[in-house]
Amino acid sequence: MPGATVRNILIAVLVSTGCLLEFKPVFAATPASEYRALGLSYRASKRYSEAIAALKKSVELEPQNRSGWVMLGWTQHLAGQEDAAGASLLQALYQDPVSVPALNALGIVYLVSGELTAAVVVHTWAASLDPENEIAYYNLSLAFHRLQVYGLAIATAKKAAALEPANPHPMVALAIAHWDMRSRTAAQLAYRQALNLDSRYRDRAFLVALKEAGFSPAQIQTAEQVLSASNSNNPYP
Repeated sequence: MPGATVRNILIAVLVSTGCLLEFKPVFAATPASEYRALGLSYRASKRYSEAIAALKKSVELEPQNRSGWVMLGWTQHLAGQEDAAGASLLQALYQDPVSVPALNALGIVYLVSGELTAAVVVHTWAASLDPENEIAYYNLSLAFHRLQVYGLAIATAKKAAALEPANPHPMVALAIAHWDMRSRTAAQLAYRQALNLDSRYRDRAFLVALKEAGFSPAQIQTAEQVLSASNSNNPYP
């Protein structure tokens, strides 16, 4: 059996049993890239605790690897560890303050944590560095909506939709911004475009999935209102 395969098996066993940090003679010789690969594999199957343990080991071995910190921070975010995620992503930004992936991830962490001003600052910075950065514009729309700055929420949602026309999320963001601006017809039209992209948004129960897309509980409720109005009126078949 090749040596690399043996190492991977050992790593998987030790991570899963919680012995990752105690078997230092073996791990000291293991490349950080293998821990990153292992962490991503665990993350893909939503085994977040194992993924975080492996990715933490990768940044211990290569603390100057910016992408390792971004991977760790994003995985911590997916596990709901927002404070830890923010700290990891700031480590990446200390090394490279213009890292768009790190800024995107940190902005999302701030958004879901309710730190809306910080989210706007970070995502605005990310958008200025990369004007084609649809992630930044989409999350700016959600942040501006929660701040009740509806004009900017609409403008940034439209920008995100133009940059990523196959993604229904910016259209739902646009719909709720129009709705709370009392532009009910525009809201239903935007929501209809989201339905054209993904018909699952006809199902009220499916809207819970918007939480994973950065929507707050109140924003999901607003999306439910738009859906209900669209179902009752249905003026645009």
